[in-house]
Amino acid sequence: MKLPSTTKVWLALFGVVAAFGGESRARAAELSPDLMAPHVAHFNAMEDENVTNVISNASSLAWLQKEIPVFACPDQEVEEMYYFRWWSFRKHLVQTTNGFAFTEFLTKATPVSSALGHQLAEGRWLHDQGLMDDYVHYWFQDAAHRQQMHRYSSWVADALYQRCLVTGDTNRLVAMLGDLTEDYRQWEQEHLTTNGLFWQFDVRDAMEESISGSRVNKNLRPSINSYMYGNARAIANVARLAGNKAVAREFSRKADRLKELTVENLWNTSAGFFEVRRDDGKFSEAREEIGFIPWMFELPGARKKYTSAWRQLTDPAGFAAPFGITTAERRHPQFRTHGFGHCEWDGAVWPFATSQTLTALANVLDDYDTSVVTQQDYWKVFLTYVRSQHAAGKPYIGEYLDETTGQWINGVNGRSRYYNHSTFADLVMTGVIGLRPRLDNVVQIQPLLPPGTWSWFGVDGVNYHGHRLTILWDADGSHYGRGRGLAILADGKEIARGAKLEKLSGKLP
Repeated sequence: MKLPSTTKVWLALFGVVAAFGGESRARAAELSPDLMAPHVAHFNAMEDENVTNVISNASSLAWLQKEIPVFACPDQEVEEMYYFRWWSFRKHLVQTTNGFAFTEFLTKATPVSSALGHQLAEGRWLHDQGLMDDYVHYWFQDAAHRQQMHRYSSWVADALYQRCLVTGDTNRLVAMLGDLTEDYRQWEQEHLTTNGLFWQFDVRDAMEESISGSRVNKNLRPSINSYMYGNARAIANVARLAGNKAVAREFSRKADRLKELTVENLWNTSAGFFEVRRDDGKFSEAREEIGFIPWMFELPGARKKYTSAWRQLTDPAGFAAPFGITTAERRHPQFRTHGFGHCEWDGAVWPFATSQTLTALANVLDDYDTSVVTQQDYWKVFLTYVRSQHAAGKPYIGEYLDETTGQWINGVNGRSRYYNHSTFADLVMTGVIGLRPRLDNVVQIQPLLPPGTWSWFGVDGVNYHGHRLTILWDADGSHYGRGRGLAILADGKEIARGAKLEKLSGKLP
């Protein structure tokens, strides 16, 4: 099948700027795409190109300059990681008989659905959304692929709605309402228990060999129930956009009921944490990182007894370790007892889970009234995530790593190399810079970068609702020469300005 994005990608490879340009890219940029060049040259020279898919290393700079927002900051390691993760992400773009798609392993050409939500979150910032349209088409328009999508728990409906908040393309999302409702009903047929909650094996949560989990027992897990809450809420929102009041009411009720049941049944009051309830009705009595996932979808209420769970994030006996957030609390007697090199989620650090926790933490800081965690805590976790993504002194993203040594488990070759199983650019955009996508024409930013950390930063070429956004922070006005403070520009015109690094909003022209 030849789809529109196919032409765009090949034109880009041959250097035809107009294929990706469009009116917004033709306007003068605040940050030059040339900023990427030294980073990409370094990445291309780091090591051999073990696998080449649609975009080769040699073509990567031209492709990235056309496809991604330009980001600059005074912390060169953060800036480098931003470009490295995009450089790594494009390695996974493959051509299939159903259009373009993204893989998880470079050594396996077939896409895997376990990290689909992460890949949609990352890919929503690409300029050519035809690539992501192809990828969604890959999963939903082929019966075999739809079934494969159910091999792992998924928050795909929520991810597609969140993507729409960036692109503003409601028509394309509304056209998928039937697909999304059908997908949800299939999950109900396969995994809904008589008590109204969803069960899952830990391995099918993409979280195998966990302390709480099982490959045979149908346990009730905070992960899948949070995903399905997010999916139901998203479908209700899409139905409202479609004017389908019946489906909107139905899925709003499903979301409300699932929220109620998750809080009633998966909140362990004695532990002060969301935990797995095993199929014998008992709690697992293990705090695991999946207990933070409910906040990824803002499922818990605002009561302080729930947000108190976040104390465990910064506790060295809880989840805080030198090289990241552990997947199980370090005090637990079964911490790191399930072996080594077999995809264990019993304590080692997984970027997949770190991405979820940082997304959840951003929601807590932006939308909940709590002093349990702060912007400084977010920043510390984020910087640890940056520092952990290295091997032999070079940028690297793999499968999972040792929490105290930073060693990548399963090594730095083979399937672990360039593992496409987490987000980074999305965390920079929505967390550090704080762009909080919305459906209306308001641009809202809530930076989680603590005041006094950087004297400047900038992001330019953000395709948002058909406009090109630029966000600039310049503490004393000397770096960009546009005045002091925080500024939002749309298509080169200033729409909001604030003196401090704090919440700011403006309307699109």
